[in-house]
Amino acid sequence: MKIGVFDSGVGGESFVGPIRSRIPDAEVIYKTDKDNIPYGNKTPEELLELTLPIFKQFEQEGCQAVLVACNSVTTNIINGLRDNLSIPLVGVEPMVKPGAEMSGTGVIAVCATPATLDSERYAQLKRDYGHDVKIVEPDCSDWANLIENNRQDEIELEEMVSMLSDTNVDVIVLGCTHYHWIQQDLRRLVGERMRVIQPIHPVLDQLERVITES
Repeated sequence: MKIGVFDSGVGGESFVGPIRSRIPDAEVIYKTDKDNIPYGNKTPEELLELTLPIFKQFEQEGCQAVLVACNSVTTNIINGLRDNLSIPLVGVEPMVKPGAEMSGTGVIAVCATPATLDSERYAQLKRDYGHDVKIVEPDCSDWANLIENNRQDEIELEEMVSMLSDTNVDVIVLGCTHYHWIQQDLRRLVGERMRVIQPIHPVLDQLERVITES
């Protein structure tokens, strides 16, 4: 069994190990588009032009399913990709619903790229699940590029956490897989004040369901 995983860069690597642990007989094929990073500042049209040839490769290589481990791609063009492919795709998108359900203060933060925050899918998630909470969207526009280039120490996390604390945030939603690489730093900073969540486990559950059904 072959499972494809795509991300613009290193972000999607955070899914590869868990997939191998959960589905040990799977061959995981991981593809990136590092020449065109960052994806978070691109239009849906640009994203589709860049990614469709890569997903066609997954199809040609016999993957039974592909994990779209990029929030910017999922929230903007996953339906466009599906229209052009015969293999099932599993997307990754910001956990607005779980974040809203977990919040005790009624204020959550979504850390995501501009492309994700500007997408219609994210707007729909907010309409469907975020109407009872206030959603703070910190400026994370340079995070993916810094993490990709191993410069995450330049991200001013303490300043952001202080701002979120002042606005009564108690849940931080990581809406970009690149940000998974700094989640432990975030958790150390926030301590018991806030929960930091990302979607690896529910995404793997969905991936298993899709593979079983296909």
